[in-house]
Amino acid sequence: MPRLFVALRPPVAVRDVLIDTMDSVAAARWQDDEQLHLTLRYIGETDPRVADDLVDALGRIDAPRFELAVHGVGFFERKGQPTALWAGIAPNAALDTLQKKVERVCQSVGLEAEHRKFTPHITLARLNSAAGPVAPWLAQHSRLAAPAWPVDSVRLYESTLTPGGSQYDPVVEWRLR
Repeated sequence: MPRLFVALRPPVAVRDVLIDTMDSVAAARWQDDEQLHLTLRYIGETDPRVADDLVDALGRIDAPRFELAVHGVGFFERKGQPTALWAGIAPNAALDTLQKKVERVCQSVGLEAEHRKFTPHITLARLNSAAGPVAPWLAQHSRLAAPAWPVDSVRLYESTLTPGGSQYDPVVEWRLR
């Protein structure tokens, strides 16, 4: 069964700024250029028939184009241990509306509701217990910013686990109006 997620892909200029931050945390597993995206909805393993229904339903989303901007950095943690470093996204009502539409579509095809709060971000690194301290990196990049970019499409990706990490392949892309 395919592992799917819906995401936005930042342009090269933004990805270059993000890649320039990727250093100085020992044992961090930094994302590569092909992995940089903003997840609107993680779906996970999906029955192919449900995936087909999802593709059809996502294609009917009506949403305007808008701009996004990177704003600061942060981290996720589990049990007090940092698990990921990320670049934040400046608050944006159009992004929030688009994410809610994607969530409604996912539920309309029978997928379970997402219970985690939507925190717009672009994951930069995965961390395990061997990773070095993150506080210096967070302080160094606290004012991270990149050029605002126009969001004019949404993509459905398939994620494949490989020995070198996850590989993300676009399945279909929809243009925003």
